[in-house]
Amino acid sequence: MKIIVNIVILVFLGTSVSQAQVLDDYFKIAAENNPGLQAKYREFEAAIQKVEQVNTLPDPNFSFGYFISPVETRVGPQKARFSLTQMFPWFGTLRAQGNAAALMAEAKYQAFLDARNRLYYQVAAAYYPLYELNQWKEIERENIEILESYKTITNKKFENGVGTMVDFLRVDIMLKDATTNLSILNDKEAPLLTRFNKLLNREEDALVTVEDSLVAQALPDNFRKDSLLTNNPVLEELDLKIASSEASEEVAYKQGLPKFGLGLDYVLVGERTDLASDMAAPQGNGKNAMMPMVSVSIPIFRSKYKAAVKEAQLMQESYSLQKEDFANTLTSSYEMAWFEIQQQQELIDLYDQQIQESIQALNLLFTAYSNSGNEFEEVLRMQQQLLKYEKMKATAETQYQIALAKLNYLTAKTY
Repeated sequence: MKIIVNIVILVFLGTSVSQAQVLDDYFKIAAENNPGLQAKYREFEAAIQKVEQVNTLPDPNFSFGYFISPVETRVGPQKARFSLTQMFPWFGTLRAQGNAAALMAEAKYQAFLDARNRLYYQVAAAYYPLYELNQWKEIERENIEILESYKTITNKKFENGVGTMVDFLRVDIMLKDATTNLSILNDKEAPLLTRFNKLLNREEDALVTVEDSLVAQALPDNFRKDSLLTNNPVLEELDLKIASSEASEEVAYKQGLPKFGLGLDYVLVGERTDLASDMAAPQGNGKNAMMPMVSVSIPIFRSKYKAAVKEAQLMQESYSLQKEDFANTLTSSYEMAWFEIQQQQELIDLYDQQIQESIQALNLLFTAYSNSGNEFEEVLRMQQQLLKYEKMKATAETQYQIALAKLNYLTAKTY
């Protein structure tokens, strides 16, 4: 019974559930706690760090050499050499690399937004079955109460000689079925709770507040369809990947151009000691030497640069095709979700009518049975028919809300 008490049904007379923790609140909890969504955001943050990595010059090279056997020169023997060199890529290469990385980071952010929207849909798709379960349990409990009253009535009629034992046994059979169904529904509660709470990264038996009623409002035609292909994060992500690949193509081209290097050599020179005492020391004797240097790389092996350019071009084509394919899938998914919404709305209206008519028919049949003691089987059949319509209505309400949540995901609704 531990899990059963962990679902709280909000029952208000003439009030709304806006003051309670409902679905929008659970969206917020899921966005803050879900590890999968947090992982997507970490990917975005990691991609941002890539921008700084590719947007800076390569490290300068420093070298030191010591002459074991000093090299004699006119001004003295060379003892040691220090060299410092800095390479510079072709003009605009760093900017192009930074643009490519920044655009890819923005694409990662759009992927995060899509993951967040998908998580909202998953939370809704796990939440509404809890409502359906509660409705079915309540319907089954009411059914058991009615059947128990029928059992009492049939027993008294049998004792008074105006009813049959068959009627009593029929009620008893159906009562056992209803009791078993209710037990199965209670057992179903645990996995539904676990699925919902784990999306929020909470304990399996954490308290879940479920609304006691759902409203299926009529929606206008083409509801939110105008934002289907304009605000979708996946399409935005693919656009950014195309732009990033274009920048990568520019990078690949510029990598095939010469690189320039600026450097400085500093040589430690000792004084000459091999001069005769009467000879004048040469000018600059023992003076250290400094030599600026310029270097240019010659990219003569062109195949790797051409392959890099071709790779970037092919990736652009790939992302464009992915975008076209996803747009087609998005449109078809929208139409299916919209059909599901309309279908469930029609079913809800139908079940409302069927429930009302079934109640009227059941009252008439029960009145007839009370007067004559006949056709009790028809009373039971109509009672089960009413039970079926009530359950089907609860299921239709649930499926309507799930379809609406999917449509909101497809159209990237913001909460």
